Amino acid sequence: MSADAFSAATCPRLIVKVGSSLLVTPGGEVRRDWLATLAADIATRAKAGQQIAVVSSGAIALGARRLKLAKGGRASLEDAQAAAATGQITLSQIWAELLGAEGLTAAQMLVTLDDLEDRRRYLNASATLARLLSLGVVPVINENDSVATAEIRFGDNDRLAARIAQAAGAQGVILLSDVDGLFDANPLTHPEARLIDQVKRIDARIEAMASGDSASGMGSGGMASKIAAARIATGAGVALAIASGHHDHPLLAFATSGRGSVFVPERTANARKAWLAGGLTAKGEIAVDAGAVVALKAGKSLLAAGAISATGQFLRGDLVAIIGPDGATVARGLSEYDVGDAARLCGKRSDDHAAILGHAPRGALVHRSHMALL
Repeated sequence: MSADAFSAATCPRLIVKVGSSLLVTPGGEVRRDWLATLAADIATRAKAGQQIAVVSSGAIALGARRLKLAKGGRASLEDAQAAAATGQITLSQIWAELLGAEGLTAAQMLVTLDDLEDRRRYLNASATLARLLSLGVVPVINENDSVATAEIRFGDNDRLAARIAQAAGAQGVILLSDVDGLFDANPLTHPEARLIDQVKRIDARIEAMASGDSASGMGSGGMASKIAAARIATGAGVALAIASGHHDHPLLAFATSGRGSVFVPERTANARKAWLAGGLTAKGEIAVDAGAVVALKAGKSLLAAGAISATGQFLRGDLVAIIGPDGATVARGLSEYDVGDAARLCGKRSDDHAAILGHAPRGALVHRSHMALL
Protein backbone atom coordinates (compact mmCIF):
# COMPACT_ATOMS: atom_id res chain seq x y z
CA MET A 1 0.00 0.00 0.00
CA SER A 2 1.23 3.50 -0.79
CA ALA A 3 -0.06 7.05 -0.93
CA ASP A 4 -2.44 5.82 -3.63
CA ALA A 5 -4.49 4.27 -0.83
CA PHE A 6 -5.60 7.79 0.09
CA SER A 7 -6.60 8.94 -3.39
CA ALA A 8 -10.09 10.21 -4.09
CA ALA A 9 -10.82 7.08 -6.11
CA THR A 10 -10.01 4.53 -3.41
CA CYS A 11 -10.66 6.45 -0.19
CA PRO A 12 -14.11 8.04 -0.26
CA ARG A 13 -13.74 9.49 3.24
CA LEU A 14 -10.47 10.75 4.75
CA ILE A 15 -9.41 12.25 8.09
CA VAL A 16 -6.49 14.70 8.03
CA LYS A 17 -4.77 15.56 11.31
CA VAL A 18 -2.66 18.73 11.54
CA GLY A 19 -0.20 19.10 14.41
CA SER A 20 0.49 22.27 16.37
CA SER A 21 4.07 22.59 15.11
CA LEU A 22 2.82 22.75 11.52
CA LEU A 23 -0.01 25.18 12.10
CA VAL A 24 1.58 27.57 14.61
CA THR A 25 5.06 29.09 14.69
CA PRO A 26 7.18 28.87 17.88
CA GLY A 27 6.14 32.47 18.49
CA GLY A 28 2.46 31.52 18.51
CA GLU A 29 1.49 32.91 15.11
CA VAL A 30 -0.54 31.01 12.52
CA ARG A 31 1.34 29.83 9.44
CA ARG A 32 -1.39 31.17 7.19
CA ASP A 33 0.42 30.79 3.88
CA TRP A 34 1.13 27.11 4.50
CA LEU A 35 -2.37 26.50 5.82
CA ALA A 36 -3.84 28.08 2.68
CA THR A 37 -2.03 25.47 0.58
CA LEU A 38 -3.53 22.69 2.70
CA ALA A 39 -6.98 24.24 2.28
CA ALA A 40 -6.38 24.25 -1.48
CA ASP A 41 -5.45 20.54 -1.34
CA ILE A 42 -8.64 19.78 0.56
CA ALA A 43 -10.68 21.72 -2.00
CA THR A 44 -9.09 19.82 -4.88
CA ARG A 45 -9.95 16.51 -3.29
CA ALA A 46 -13.47 17.67 -2.43
CA LYS A 47 -14.07 18.58 -6.06
CA ALA A 48 -12.92 15.07 -7.01
CA GLY A 49 -15.57 13.60 -4.73
CA GLN A 50 -13.58 12.84 -1.58
CA GLN A 51 -15.11 13.75 1.78
CA ILE A 52 -12.58 15.15 4.26
CA ALA A 53 -12.69 16.00 7.95
CA VAL A 54 -9.83 17.77 9.70
CA VAL A 55 -8.56 17.16 13.22
CA SER A 56 -6.73 20.36 14.03
CA SER A 57 -4.37 21.12 16.88
CA GLY A 58 -3.25 24.64 17.68
CA ALA A 59 -5.87 26.12 20.00
CA ILE A 60 -3.68 26.06 23.11
CA ALA A 61 -0.65 27.46 21.28
CA LEU A 62 -2.71 30.31 19.79
CA GLY A 63 -4.48 31.12 23.05
CA ALA A 64 -1.26 31.07 25.05
CA ARG A 65 0.23 33.75 22.81
CA ARG A 66 -2.81 35.99 23.14
CA LEU A 67 -2.95 35.55 26.92
CA LYS A 68 0.86 35.76 27.28
CA LEU A 69 1.00 32.50 29.23
CA ALA A 70 4.29 30.81 30.08
CA LYS A 71 5.41 27.49 28.58
CA GLY A 72 3.03 27.78 25.66
CA GLY A 73 0.00 27.57 27.94
CA ARG A 74 1.00 24.18 29.34
CA ALA A 75 2.40 25.27 32.71
CA SER A 76 -0.77 24.02 34.43
CA LEU A 77 -4.12 22.44 33.58
CA GLU A 78 -5.86 25.74 34.30
CA ASP A 79 -3.57 27.62 31.89
CA ALA A 80 -4.14 25.00 29.18
CA GLN A 81 -7.91 25.25 29.61
CA ALA A 82 -7.86 29.05 29.46
CA ALA A 83 -5.56 29.02 26.44
CA ALA A 84 -7.76 26.48 24.66
CA ALA A 85 -10.93 28.47 25.29
CA THR A 86 -9.28 31.61 23.89
CA GLY A 87 -7.40 30.04 21.01
CA GLN A 88 -10.26 27.91 19.75
CA ILE A 89 -12.11 30.99 18.51
CA THR A 90 -9.11 32.10 16.49
CA LEU A 91 -8.48 28.60 15.18
CA SER A 92 -12.04 28.09 13.96
CA GLN A 93 -12.11 31.54 12.33
CA ILE A 94 -8.92 30.81 10.39
CA TRP A 95 -10.17 27.46 9.12
CA ALA A 96 -13.54 28.94 8.14
CA GLU A 97 -11.83 31.81 6.29
CA LEU A 98 -9.29 29.71 4.38
CA LEU A 99 -11.71 26.92 3.47
CA GLY A 100 -14.30 29.55 2.55
CA ALA A 101 -11.81 31.11 0.15
CA GLU A 102 -11.78 27.73 -1.62
CA GLY A 103 -15.57 27.59 -1.80
CA LEU A 104 -15.93 25.17 1.12
CA THR A 105 -18.03 25.44 4.27
CA ALA A 106 -16.33 24.62 7.56
CA ALA A 107 -18.03 23.30 10.69
CA GLN A 108 -16.59 23.12 14.19
CA MET A 109 -16.90 20.06 16.43
CA LEU A 110 -15.36 20.00 19.92
CA VAL A 111 -15.33 16.60 21.58
CA THR A 112 -14.11 15.09 24.83
CA LEU A 113 -12.90 11.58 25.51
CA ASP A 114 -16.26 10.72 27.06
CA ASP A 115 -18.06 11.74 23.87
CA LEU A 116 -16.34 8.90 22.02
CA GLU A 117 -16.09 6.37 24.89
CA ASP A 118 -19.79 6.43 25.78
CA ARG A 119 -21.60 4.37 23.16
CA ARG A 120 -24.69 6.58 22.86
CA ARG A 121 -22.69 9.80 22.60
CA TYR A 122 -20.32 8.12 20.14
CA LEU A 123 -23.26 7.27 17.89
CA ASN A 124 -24.53 10.86 18.13
CA ALA A 125 -21.11 12.18 17.09
CA SER A 126 -21.02 9.63 14.27
CA ALA A 127 -24.41 10.77 12.97
CA THR A 128 -23.38 14.43 13.07
CA LEU A 129 -20.15 13.73 11.18
CA ALA A 130 -21.95 11.65 8.57
CA ARG A 131 -24.53 14.37 7.95
CA LEU A 132 -21.95 17.16 7.68
CA LEU A 133 -19.81 15.18 5.26
CA SER A 134 -22.81 14.23 3.14
CA LEU A 135 -23.58 17.95 2.81
CA GLY A 136 -20.10 18.68 1.50
CA VAL A 137 -19.05 20.42 4.71
CA VAL A 138 -15.52 20.08 6.11
CA PRO A 139 -15.79 19.36 9.84
CA VAL A 140 -12.86 20.78 11.82
CA ILE A 141 -12.53 18.78 15.02
CA ASN A 142 -10.52 19.34 18.16
CA GLU A 143 -10.52 18.03 21.69
CA ASN A 144 -12.48 20.32 23.99
CA ASP A 145 -9.45 21.17 26.13
CA SER A 146 -11.31 23.98 27.88
CA VAL A 147 -13.29 21.44 29.92
CA ALA A 148 -11.21 18.24 29.68
CA THR A 149 -9.14 17.19 32.67
CA ALA A 150 -6.13 14.90 32.86
CA GLU A 151 -8.43 11.97 33.65
CA ILE A 152 -10.90 12.52 30.79
CA ARG A 153 -8.89 13.61 27.80
CA PHE A 154 -7.22 12.02 24.82
CA GLY A 155 -4.08 14.04 25.48
CA ASP A 156 -3.06 14.05 21.83
CA ASN A 157 -4.88 14.57 18.55
CA ASP A 158 -3.27 11.52 16.90
CA ARG A 159 -5.48 9.10 18.81
CA LEU A 160 -8.41 11.49 18.49
CA ALA A 161 -8.01 11.38 14.70
CA ALA A 162 -8.08 7.58 14.72
CA ARG A 163 -11.21 7.55 16.88
CA ILE A 164 -12.85 10.17 14.64
CA ALA A 165 -12.06 7.97 11.63
CA GLN A 166 -14.04 5.19 13.27
CA ALA A 167 -16.95 7.46 14.09
CA ALA A 168 -16.98 8.99 10.60
CA GLY A 169 -16.75 5.66 8.79
CA ALA A 170 -13.56 6.84 7.08
CA GLN A 171 -11.24 4.54 5.16
CA GLY A 172 -8.03 6.49 5.76
CA VAL A 173 -6.24 8.82 8.16
CA ILE A 174 -3.25 11.02 7.35
CA LEU A 175 -1.26 12.37 10.28
CA LEU A 176 0.62 15.41 8.95
CA SER A 177 3.66 15.58 11.18
CA ASP A 178 7.01 17.28 11.76
CA VAL A 179 8.73 14.07 10.61
CA ASP A 180 8.55 12.10 7.36
CA GLY A 181 7.22 8.97 9.04
CA LEU A 182 8.38 6.08 11.20
CA PHE A 183 12.13 5.39 11.13
CA ASP A 184 13.97 2.35 12.44
CA ALA A 185 16.09 4.75 14.55
CA ASN A 186 15.92 8.41 15.53
CA PRO A 187 16.89 10.28 12.32
CA LEU A 188 18.02 13.30 14.35
CA THR A 189 20.83 11.29 15.94
CA HIS A 190 21.23 8.49 13.39
CA PRO A 191 21.62 9.90 9.85
CA GLU A 192 21.55 6.36 8.45
CA ALA A 193 18.08 5.70 9.88
CA ARG A 194 15.74 4.03 7.40
CA LEU A 195 12.16 5.17 6.77
CA ILE A 196 9.64 2.36 7.19
CA ASP A 197 7.29 2.91 4.27
CA GLN A 198 4.79 0.17 5.09
CA VAL A 199 3.74 -1.53 8.32
CA LYS A 200 1.56 -4.61 8.00
CA ARG A 201 1.49 -5.47 11.69
CA ILE A 202 2.17 -3.40 14.80
CA ASP A 203 4.31 -5.63 16.98
CA ALA A 204 6.96 -5.14 19.65
CA ARG A 205 9.58 -4.37 16.99
CA ILE A 206 7.50 -1.53 15.56
CA GLU A 207 6.63 -0.12 18.97
CA ALA A 208 10.32 -0.12 19.92
CA MET A 209 10.99 2.27 17.04
CA ALA A 210 8.66 4.90 18.51
CA SER A 211 9.96 7.77 20.59
CA GLY A 212 7.82 9.59 23.10
CA ASP A 213 9.27 12.94 22.06
CA SER A 214 8.09 15.19 19.26
CA ALA A 215 10.71 17.04 17.30
CA SER A 216 9.10 20.42 17.83
CA GLY A 217 8.47 20.32 21.55
CA MET A 218 5.24 22.23 20.87
CA GLY A 219 2.66 19.46 20.58
CA SER A 220 1.50 16.84 23.05
CA GLY A 221 2.08 13.85 20.80
CA GLY A 222 5.20 12.05 19.62
CA MET A 223 5.81 8.94 17.58
CA ALA A 224 4.50 6.77 20.43
CA SER A 225 1.10 8.47 20.18
CA LYS A 226 1.11 7.96 16.41
CA ILE A 227 1.73 4.22 16.83
CA ALA A 228 -1.13 4.12 19.35
CA ALA A 229 -3.33 5.91 16.80
CA ALA A 230 -2.31 3.45 14.10
CA ARG A 231 -3.27 0.55 16.35
CA ILE A 232 -6.74 2.04 16.88
CA ALA A 233 -7.22 2.80 13.19
CA THR A 234 -5.96 -0.48 11.74
CA GLY A 235 -7.94 -2.44 14.33
CA ALA A 236 -11.05 -0.81 12.88
CA GLY A 237 -10.08 -1.57 9.28
CA VAL A 238 -8.82 1.97 8.59
CA ALA A 239 -5.48 2.67 6.89
CA LEU A 240 -3.29 5.30 8.56
CA ALA A 241 -0.36 7.24 7.15
CA ILE A 242 2.28 9.42 8.80
CA ALA A 243 3.64 12.03 6.41
CA SER A 244 5.61 15.24 6.63
CA GLY A 245 3.77 18.54 6.64
CA HIS A 246 6.94 20.53 5.98
CA HIS A 247 5.91 21.20 2.41
CA ASP A 248 3.41 23.48 0.76
CA HIS A 249 0.41 21.49 -0.48
CA PRO A 250 1.23 18.61 1.89
CA LEU A 251 -1.56 16.29 0.69
CA LEU A 252 -0.47 16.71 -2.91
CA ALA A 253 3.17 16.21 -1.89
CA PHE A 254 2.36 12.94 -0.15
CA ALA A 255 0.22 11.68 -3.02
CA THR A 256 2.94 12.55 -5.53
CA SER A 257 6.03 11.32 -3.68
CA GLY A 258 4.53 8.52 -1.59
CA ARG A 259 7.10 9.36 1.09
CA GLY A 260 5.72 8.44 4.47
CA SER A 261 4.73 5.44 6.55
CA VAL A 262 1.48 3.63 5.81
CA PHE A 263 -0.04 1.28 8.38
CA VAL A 264 -2.12 -1.35 6.62
CA PRO A 265 -5.37 -2.50 8.26
CA GLU A 266 -4.93 -6.01 9.65
CA ARG A 267 -8.60 -6.85 9.27
CA THR A 268 -12.01 -5.35 8.92
CA ALA A 269 -14.22 -5.04 11.97
CA ASN A 270 -17.91 -4.39 12.44
CA ALA A 271 -18.71 -0.95 13.82
CA ARG A 272 -19.47 -2.04 17.37
CA LYS A 273 -16.38 -4.19 17.76
CA ALA A 274 -14.22 -1.46 16.26
CA TRP A 275 -15.57 0.90 18.92
CA LEU A 276 -14.76 -1.64 21.63
CA ALA A 277 -11.25 -2.25 20.32
CA GLY A 278 -10.47 1.45 20.19
CA GLY A 279 -11.69 2.20 23.70
CA LEU A 280 -9.18 4.05 25.88
CA THR A 281 -10.92 4.11 29.26
CA ALA A 282 -11.46 0.55 30.46
CA LYS A 283 -13.04 0.57 33.93
CA GLY A 284 -11.10 -2.49 35.04
CA GLU A 285 -9.14 -5.58 34.09
CA ILE A 286 -9.71 -9.32 34.04
CA ALA A 287 -6.49 -11.33 34.05
CA VAL A 288 -6.68 -14.71 32.31
CA ASP A 289 -4.52 -17.79 31.91
CA ALA A 290 -2.86 -19.09 28.75
CA GLY A 291 -5.69 -21.51 28.02
CA ALA A 292 -8.22 -18.68 28.06
CA VAL A 293 -6.09 -16.68 25.61
CA VAL A 294 -6.15 -19.63 23.18
CA ALA A 295 -9.92 -19.93 23.55
CA LEU A 296 -10.49 -16.19 22.99
CA LYS A 297 -8.39 -16.22 19.84
CA ALA A 298 -10.50 -19.14 18.62
CA GLY A 299 -13.60 -16.98 18.93
CA LYS A 300 -14.87 -18.20 22.31
CA SER A 301 -16.38 -16.19 25.15
CA LEU A 302 -14.40 -15.57 28.33
CA LEU A 303 -15.48 -18.14 30.90
CA ALA A 304 -14.79 -17.73 34.60
CA ALA A 305 -12.71 -20.91 34.74
CA GLY A 306 -10.01 -19.25 32.65
CA ALA A 307 -9.94 -16.02 34.66
CA ILE A 308 -7.34 -15.41 37.36
CA SER A 309 -8.47 -12.10 38.86
CA ALA A 310 -10.81 -9.15 38.33
CA THR A 311 -9.76 -5.67 39.42
CA GLY A 312 -11.01 -2.12 39.04
CA GLN A 313 -14.34 -0.44 39.64
CA PHE A 314 -16.46 -1.80 36.82
CA LEU A 315 -20.15 -2.58 36.79
CA ARG A 316 -22.06 -4.88 34.50
CA GLY A 317 -21.92 -3.46 30.97
CA ASP A 318 -18.70 -1.49 31.54
CA LEU A 319 -15.70 -1.82 29.25
CA VAL A 320 -12.93 -4.02 30.67
CA ALA A 321 -9.51 -5.03 29.38
CA ILE A 322 -8.68 -8.73 29.25
CA ILE A 323 -5.03 -9.26 30.18
CA GLY A 324 -2.96 -12.32 29.24
CA PRO A 325 -0.22 -14.00 31.33
CA ASP A 326 2.46 -11.80 29.72
CA GLY A 327 0.69 -8.60 30.81
CA ALA A 328 -0.45 -7.71 27.28
CA THR A 329 -4.05 -6.73 26.56
CA VAL A 330 -5.63 -9.58 24.62
CA ALA A 331 -9.10 -8.12 24.13
CA ARG A 332 -11.59 -5.53 25.30
CA GLY A 333 -15.19 -6.24 26.06
CA LEU A 334 -18.28 -5.47 28.11
CA SER A 335 -18.42 -7.27 31.43
CA GLU A 336 -21.42 -9.42 32.25
CA TYR A 337 -20.82 -8.88 35.99
CA ASP A 338 -19.89 -6.22 38.52
CA VAL A 339 -16.27 -6.47 39.64
CA GLY A 340 -17.19 -8.06 43.00
CA ASP A 341 -19.11 -10.94 41.47
CA ALA A 342 -16.56 -11.36 38.69
CA ALA A 343 -13.77 -11.68 41.26
CA ARG A 344 -15.72 -14.30 43.20
CA LEU A 345 -16.21 -16.38 40.07
CA CYS A 346 -12.61 -16.28 38.81
CA GLY A 347 -11.21 -19.77 38.40
CA LYS A 348 -14.51 -21.45 39.28
CA ARG A 349 -16.36 -24.02 37.20
CA SER A 350 -19.69 -23.02 35.68
CA ASP A 351 -21.49 -25.65 37.78
CA ASP A 352 -20.46 -23.82 40.94
CA HIS A 353 -21.58 -20.33 39.93
CA ALA A 354 -25.16 -20.50 41.17
CA ALA A 355 -24.08 -21.58 44.65
CA ILE A 356 -21.43 -18.85 44.84
CA LEU A 357 -23.71 -16.04 43.70
CA GLY A 358 -27.00 -17.21 45.14
CA HIS A 359 -28.79 -16.66 41.83
CA ALA A 360 -28.81 -17.98 38.29
CA PRO A 361 -25.47 -17.04 36.67
CA ARG A 362 -24.78 -15.72 33.20
CA GLY A 363 -22.89 -17.88 30.77
CA ALA A 364 -19.65 -15.90 30.61
CA LEU A 365 -17.69 -13.10 32.23
CA VAL A 366 -17.45 -11.43 28.80
CA HIS A 367 -19.48 -12.78 25.91
CA ARG A 368 -17.83 -13.03 22.50
CA SER A 369 -20.57 -10.87 20.95
CA HIS A 370 -19.48 -8.00 23.22
CA MET A 371 -15.72 -8.47 22.80
CA ALA A 372 -13.05 -7.33 20.36
CA LEU A 373 -9.66 -9.03 20.11
CA LEU A 374 -6.61 -6.79 19.85
